[in-house]
Amino acid sequence: MGERKSMAIIASKGTLDWAYPPFILASTAAAMDMDVKIFFTFYGLPLLKKKIKAKVSPAGNPAMPMKMPFGPKAFQGFNWPIPNMVSNNVPGFETVATSLMKKTFKNKGVATVTELRDMCEQLGVEMIGCQMTMDVFGFERDEFIDGVNIGGAATFLEFAADADIQLFI
Repeated sequence: MGERKSMAIIASKGTLDWAYPPFILASTAAAMDMDVKIFFTFYGLPLLKKKIKAKVSPAGNPAMPMKMPFGPKAFQGFNWPIPNMVSNNVPGFETVATSLMKKTFKNKGVATVTELRDMCEQLGVEMIGCQMTMDVFGFERDEFIDGVNIGGAATFLEFAADADIQLFI
């Protein structure tokens, strides 16, 4: 049998829709017996906070479909064309979009971001918080979940340079 495969992921975004990919890919790879490390930098770093407060950003995702997670089937199946003017200028729209996405995920049986992160922890995924980002944004170590390693780019790159799979998310 060959050497254990490895996956290196850089998580640089922290909106709800961008929080899912690193945790889904990492937990799946770890379940497949891969050695996995995720480097959380810039806006991805808050995903390591004790309470994840990620929201959907329709302004940053103009192609995002807006389907309703409630009502008759035809109502749920309609793709609501929300123009950028509305999503960018209506107070509270981001909160509404986040609530609708979370409700849709729950209705479809999708794990929460926190549940996926917990699964990564249980499967032995190493999560590294970027020291420089912590310094720049003023984060303190005690804001993050237990088990997070703090390090610079070199800490992560030693692993990533030889990883079988390298992803930037």
